[in-house]
Amino acid sequence: MEIEKVRKEQAWQLRHEVMWPERDLSYVQLADDEKGVHYGLVDEGTLISVVSLFIDGEDAQFRKFATRRSDQGKGYGSRLLRYMLEEAYQAGVKRIFCNARSNKVSFYEKFGLTVTELQFTKGGKDYVVMERFFTAEP
Repeated sequence: MEIEKVRKEQAWQLRHEVMWPERDLSYVQLADDEKGVHYGLVDEGTLISVVSLFIDGEDAQFRKFATRRSDQGKGYGSRLLRYMLEEAYQAGVKRIFCNARSNKVSFYEKFGLTVTELQFTKGGKDYVVMERFFTAEP
C-alpha cells in the first residue's frame, strides 16, 4: 500500500461511494477542489482511503475524509490521516481543523483534535468543528 497524491476526480468517486451514495456526484465536489491536495491510500491500483487538504497560510482544513466501507476499521484511514497531518505540519501549518460528523468525534480525538463550540447540520447529519494546534511534530 502506498500513499500518494490523487486527482480530484478520483477523490470524488470514493467520496460519493462512501459519504453520500444517495446523492448526485456533484454533491461531493467542492468549489475549491482545484486548490486542495488530495491524498489517497492506494492498494494495487485501488483507492482505499482519501482525504483533501486545503492550506491557507498557517491554517489548514482537511475535508471529505473517506475510507471504503469494506476497509474501515483496519487502520487504513488512520494511516492516511497521520500522513496528511505530517504533510500539513511540514508545510508550516500551525492550526488544522475539520468538520467532523458528530458520531466520529472520538476517532479524531485520537489524533489530537479537540471539539470547538461550532456545530451545524448538513444533509440531515450533525457536525462539529474540531481543531488541532501544532506545538510539536505530529
